[in-house]
Amino acid sequence: MTATPTGTNLQIENDDDRSALAAKIAGRAPHEAIAALDGERDETIAQVLEGVNPSDAVSILWELDDERRARIAAKASPEWARQWSANHDFPEDAIGRLMAPPFAAFPPEMTVGEATEKLREIVKRAFVSYAYVIDRERRLIGVLVFREVMFAASSQALSEVMIPNPFHLEAATPVMDAMREVLKWHHPSYPVCDDAGRLIGVIRGQTLFEQQAFELSAQPGSMVGVQKEERLATPWLRSLRFRHPWLQLNLLTAFLAAAVVGFFQGTIDRVVILVVFLPVLASQSGNTGCQTMAVTLRGMTLGELQSGKARALILKEAWLGFLNGALVGVTAGVAMLLYATSEKIPSAGTLGVVVAISMTVACVASGIAGVVVPVALRRLGADPVAASSIFLTTATDCASMGIFLGLATLLVR
Repeated sequence: MTATPTGTNLQIENDDDRSALAAKIAGRAPHEAIAALDGERDETIAQVLEGVNPSDAVSILWELDDERRARIAAKASPEWARQWSANHDFPEDAIGRLMAPPFAAFPPEMTVGEATEKLREIVKRAFVSYAYVIDRERRLIGVLVFREVMFAASSQALSEVMIPNPFHLEAATPVMDAMREVLKWHHPSYPVCDDAGRLIGVIRGQTLFEQQAFELSAQPGSMVGVQKEERLATPWLRSLRFRHPWLQLNLLTAFLAAAVVGFFQGTIDRVVILVVFLPVLASQSGNTGCQTMAVTLRGMTLGELQSGKARALILKEAWLGFLNGALVGVTAGVAMLLYATSEKIPSAGTLGVVVAISMTVACVASGIAGVVVPVALRRLGADPVAASSIFLTTATDCASMGIFLGLATLLVR
C-alpha cells in the first residue's frame, strides 16, 4: 500500500483501510465524523460513505457546505449520489433516510438469462439480496428469489418466475412502525416504495435493526432534553448548546412549582413541619408518574397504544395510582404522626391524615399525567419522548405540593 500523510490522516488506497475508516465514523455525530475524515480525498470519502448507514451518510454530507458535498457526490457512484439526495428529503425518523439504491430492478419482459448476465455485473460492485421486477412506471410488481431463478429456464420471462405483489415498506414510515411491520418477515432486505408504489430504494434488515437500537438508546436522554446527536466525545461547547435550552425550560417549569409553594406561604409559616414532607410527596408522586410514562412510551414504541385506547389506559393508571398511593400514604401518614408527636405538635393526627390523603390523590394525578404528557406531545405532532420528563416532573410537583398544602390549609388549625 502507498500512503501519503495528509493533515492528520493517511490517504486510503485499499478496501481494508476504507472499511476501517467506515467503522471509525459509523454511528458518530456528523461533526465528529467530519473531523475523522478531515484530510481525506473526496473520492475516498465518497467510497467510505457508501459503506456506512445511509442515514449517517446523509447527515454527514449535509453537514458540509454545498460545494464540498457536490464534489464528494460527483466521486460516488451515480446510484448512491441519487439515493443520498432522495433520502435527504425524508424526516430523520423515517425509513426513507435508510434506503440504499435498488441496484437490481428489471422489467417483467426481461428473460432469466438476460437478468442473470446483468446480475453478474451488479454483484461485483454492490451487495444484492433480491432482484425486483418493476413496470414502466417503476411500480414494484414482483420480487425474484434466486433459488427460483436458478431452476428456471434462461428463456423464461421474469414475470413467469417472480413472486407477485411482494411485501414492501413505504418510505415515509417511521422506523419504529417499520420494525413492527417486518417482525413477521425476517428478510435480509426490504423494498421501499413511495405512495404510488414506485420502487425508490432498498433497506437492509441489519440497517433497520441498528437504527432501532440507536433510537431506543436515545430515548432516556431525550426524556431529559439530551439530543440524540450528543456522544461522549462531543465537545463541551456543542454539548452546552444541546443541553442548555432545555435547562432553561426546566427552570421556567420549576418556577411553577415554586409558585404553588409560595401561594401557601402563610400555611407553611404557621405549620413549619409541612416543609419536611414536601420532598417526600414530590419524590413519591414523581416516581409514580415516571413508572406510568415508561409503560406508556413502551406501548407507543411497540404499537400497543392504538387510537382510542388512551382513555382506558388513563383509567387503569389512575386506579393503580390510587392503590399504590393509598398503601404508601398509610406508611407516610404514620411517619408524619410519629414525627409530629415527637415534636409535640397538637394537630399531629390531622397532619397524618393530610399526608395519607395527599399521597393518595397525588399518585392518582401522577398516574394520569404519565399517560397524558406523552400522548399530548404525540397529538401535537412532537416527539412523545422529547423532554417528556421535564413536563411530567412539573405536573407531578405542582399536583403533589398543591394538594398537600391545600389540604393542610383547610384541615390544620
